[in-house]
Amino acid sequence: MVTREDIWRELSTIHDPEIPGLTITDMGIVADVQLEPEAGRVLVRITPTFVGCPATALICSEIEQRLRRLPLQQVQVEVTYEPPWNSNRLSERAREVLRRFGITPPPVYEGPEVPLQLLEANVPCPYCGSTETTLRSPFGPTLCRALYFCNACRQAFEHFKPV
Repeated sequence: MVTREDIWRELSTIHDPEIPGLTITDMGIVADVQLEPEAGRVLVRITPTFVGCPATALICSEIEQRLRRLPLQQVQVEVTYEPPWNSNRLSERAREVLRRFGITPPPVYEGPEVPLQLLEANVPCPYCGSTETTLRSPFGPTLCRALYFCNACRQAFEHFKPV
């Protein structure tokens, strides 16, 4: 009989399509797992990082494929935006992987909304740690990232925006 631990173990092997080394569980994309072991049914709810995220269909497909390897009769994946994903859902492992990948992770914040000062703060460079950085573009390769330049080590880098 399949257990919740079996489901979570499989989910933790599914990589985020946009950032190598990160899994969907690291990203906090998996919102809920409902398992009916006697019936062999599982419902996985995911919350993408943004509405309209181009990776959503791929993530759903990958979840279905991976979980169908288990002895389950029915695998269902549902996308939900309630509550919406926020950057506080990133695991500590995710934050470290982002740094190693050259992307500054967003700070953890309190409350339901991102404080304005976090959006305006000097972002630390993932290469040298300096906060002598300059926003070059609020729009990076994806909606969740911005482009910065470090004036200390002269490296361009991305910043995962707090949301």
